[in-house]
Amino acid sequence: MSSIHPENISVLESSFALSIGSNFSLENDPDVVEQLIGDKRSLNTKREYQKDLRDFFLYIAKTELCRDLVLEFLHLEQKHAVALVFKYKAHLMKKKLAEATVNRRLSAIKSMVEMGRRLGVCNFSLDDVKGEKVETYRDTKGIPPGDYARVIGRCDRTTLKGKRDYAILRLLWDNALRRNEIVNLNVCDFNLKEKTLSILGKGKGTQKQVVSLSEKTVDAIASWLKASQKKRNDDPMFTVLAYHNYGERLTGEAIRRLVDGLCKQAGITKKMSPHRVRHSAITTVLDQNNGNYRATQRFSRHAQVQTVLKYDDNRQNLQKAMSDKISDLI
Repeated sequence: MSSIHPENISVLESSFALSIGSNFSLENDPDVVEQLIGDKRSLNTKREYQKDLRDFFLYIAKTELCRDLVLEFLHLEQKHAVALVFKYKAHLMKKKLAEATVNRRLSAIKSMVEMGRRLGVCNFSLDDVKGEKVETYRDTKGIPPGDYARVIGRCDRTTLKGKRDYAILRLLWDNALRRNEIVNLNVCDFNLKEKTLSILGKGKGTQKQVVSLSEKTVDAIASWLKASQKKRNDDPMFTVLAYHNYGERLTGEAIRRLVDGLCKQAGITKKMSPHRVRHSAITTVLDQNNGNYRATQRFSRHAQVQTVLKYDDNRQNLQKAMSDKISDLI
């Protein structure tokens, strides 16, 4: 039997004296909103959550959003917390906000409560607070190709701005890209040889999707990149040309203003946005392929083919056709 040395006993005794978890210290009171926002990947989602939660606390507590105020709310009894959220929802309804806006703000509050529960600082839920029913994609027809041709014709392609705007408008139409997909593009995402573009698709995290480009779009992007002298792979593809912010990544709001302004210049009376251009492109694809849902789904990159069906219903106005048919029977 081996002998036990005194120094081994000393080491063993000192190990029992260690504080469990001493190397994994955390603040006693976590910043729940900071944790919630940090858990989101999309910059737009982060901004919306911050704005919506600020609005909630300004209404119910007349105080700016802060960690202690959030913890105070999360420590309330269930009935008290639910009553406050119902009061806030009634306030939103009284303001006649759109159903989608009401639901988004309620979702931010529910997500905060759920994060608080995960962090062990909240014992209630907001399951009893229901959102409003929303009819999605109520108007998906957009504008016809002839109208969009007038819009894209407003770009003066002899200028640097015109080359940039033309390339953006091409991507919105030829590939039905979402504006954030355009905002996030870098120079390295464009493959001139393969005639493809790698995009960060909606809900895909950091995994990029490769989309094929038309000849006109390839030429438009190549012309813009050459004129703007962009060479570094990590440079943003589309940048601000105004003097005070020159070279910065173009924002989604800037693209919205670009589309809105050019559509008005072209005499388009319908309220237009980058997403309305996407609607227009998808509806036109359905027209061109005789309602081939699967092909249109691949083009639009919608996760569910059912979403494409809504475009087709609006395109054909099936409800009116059926109403006319049964009207003739009596």
